[in-house]
Amino acid sequence: MFRSRSKEEKAPTDKVTADLSKQPRDPEAPKGRPTPKRSEAQGQRRRASSAPLDRKEAMRRQREARRTDLARQREALASGDERYLPARDKGPVRRFVRDFVDSRFCIAEFFLPMAVVILVLSMIRVGQLQNISLLLWLGVIVMIVIDSIGISIRLKKQLNERFPNEPKRGAVAYGLMRTLQMRRLRLPKPQVKRGERP
Repeated sequence: MFRSRSKEEKAPTDKVTADLSKQPRDPEAPKGRPTPKRSEAQGQRRRASSAPLDRKEAMRRQREARRTDLARQREALASGDERYLPARDKGPVRRFVRDFVDSRFCIAEFFLPMAVVILVLSMIRVGQLQNISLLLWLGVIVMIVIDSIGISIRLKKQLNERFPNEPKRGAVAYGLMRTLQMRRLRLPKPQVKRGERP
């Protein structure tokens, strides 16, 4: 009994909505939403047309975008352009650390050439040369440790003076890692000459 009434009540409303949808809308009547601006509409059309058609196309576009980003980063590492540098090299603190390290001689940067010489000496089957190479190893390591301690103390002091409110976490370690690379192989490329104040 109750079911039949509810069905009868619904039926007329269904007919009315069906009739309304068939009727043409009056151009003067409000449409229930604001008209989008021309720039918004064009942007939506552009996004719809530039959307990838399938998964392969999307992957191809992603690879191309990654390739262009990497090329831009390589150029930035060579030229020192801050905009496209990797996140670890960005910011005024990191730039100052690079300039601070590049403006001075560091014993650690000569570690690789010295290591090759010491290795060659240790391979020669002469007792005295092998003893000399062992002493050279110890001497080089001690000199690098002392030089690195001196650089880290001076660098910390300079950073605290110049950038009191900037985050400096990892900046000293970043500088010490840079000292281990030979000057001409450093990336980003050095922007200051030796002896020049950063």
